Amino acid sequence: MWPNGQKYVGEIKDWEANGQGTLTSPDGSKYEGEFKDGLPNGQGTLTLPNGKKYVGEWKEGKKHGQGTFIFPYRYKYVGGWKDGEYHGQGTLTFSNGKKYEGKFKDGKYHGHGSYTWSDGKKYLGEWKDGKPWNGTGYDNDGNIIGKWVNGVEQ
Repeated sequence: MWPNGQKYVGEIKDWEANGQGTLTSPDGSKYEGEFKDGLPNGQGTLTLPNGKKYVGEWKEGKKHGQGTFIFPYRYKYVGGWKDGEYHGQGTLTFSNGKKYEGKFKDGKYHGHGSYTWSDGKKYLGEWKDGKPWNGTGYDNDGNIIGKWVNGVEQ
């Protein structure tokens, strides 16, 4: 047991977690997977006491690469990560039926993507810093209901 109450079981090199192991925290958080220099690095699974779960790649203790994050009863994200944030191609599906498929940058919708509302309405086009930028909105029958140019609805 470490001074902060965490418990580590696994491979050790140079007095640090290196290789396969399991780290359990007093709050009930648990990481199982690969470590390098004492930090999650490589493939691993983090399970939190509130039901949140991440399964995927890690780099220097942060979500990085491909992975799946599940927040029960709220949303699920499957896709790319960089420095702990959604990044690259991904799909974010909300429990209320809304869905975003496309590019992310630093945790925000950014680049080409589509957002579908639970009633079937859809926005297709470019996003910038989480906002519709250049694209078109459609109703659930495919009729155009709006256009955005440089972030301004026309």
